[in-house]
Amino acid sequence: MYKKVVFGFIATIFFALGSASAQTLSPPRCYFQIKVYHYKTKDQEDKLNQYFKNAYKPALKRAAISLIGFFNTTEQDTDKRFYVLLTFYSKGRMDGLEQRLAKDTKYQADAKDYLDANFDSAPYTRIETIVLYAFRTWKLPHVPKLTANKPDRIYELRSYESPTEKYHVNKVKMFNDGDETGLFARLGFNAVFYGDVLIGSHMPNLMYMTAFENKADRDKHWETFSNDPQWKTLVAKPEYAHNVSKADIIFLHPTEYSDF
Repeated sequence: MYKKVVFGFIATIFFALGSASAQTLSPPRCYFQIKVYHYKTKDQEDKLNQYFKNAYKPALKRAAISLIGFFNTTEQDTDKRFYVLLTFYSKGRMDGLEQRLAKDTKYQADAKDYLDANFDSAPYTRIETIVLYAFRTWKLPHVPKLTANKPDRIYELRSYESPTEKYHVNKVKMFNDGDETGLFARLGFNAVFYGDVLIGSHMPNLMYMTAFENKADRDKHWETFSNDPQWKTLVAKPEYAHNVSKADIIFLHPTEYSDF
């Protein structure tokens, strides 16, 4: 018990520190889990919101998950989804989460309507799970320092697929050794995480999330990025050619109870 408390305390400190300090102390590289809840109706949306806010998030906090992100697709997206971002300091903590929730009697009571939903009134149509390992140049998640109201904020989740595993490794290297993560940081993209996908349905791929005050702020940042000399030099290097075969861009709003 003592070791768990000490480790949790140290982990909390790592989250609270800025990027430079965290790198100096050499924190562990985080594992991330993204759960995607697809739904169709307003009733399902309401049920998921109530479940996330009143049962799931409190239980995750009791399970010592420090930062949890809850995001919803934008109004223009016809495929309605919630994205739940979980952060873990070890693979063991991630693997044991379901067992800890199963033993949490308060969670079982608070989530009863969700857990015991009938087959014809399910709160979602399906769930996807994606597991990622943080880049070595961006080991910890970062909470963006935004000032806009949460409904106005835009979080951009990107997935870059590669034609082969070797090209995927090359694209990850472009972020790390090529300092693409540093370029995003210099231009103020408010990156939440960068992760190498270990388990998912679009592999080989990587994913990362950036955050902006609003859509106009997002567009302005990407225009600056496209014209930046460092990016033009990096993308022109032959060793990084052809390492992305497909890019998916997903725009999200944070819920009012999201930690991000």
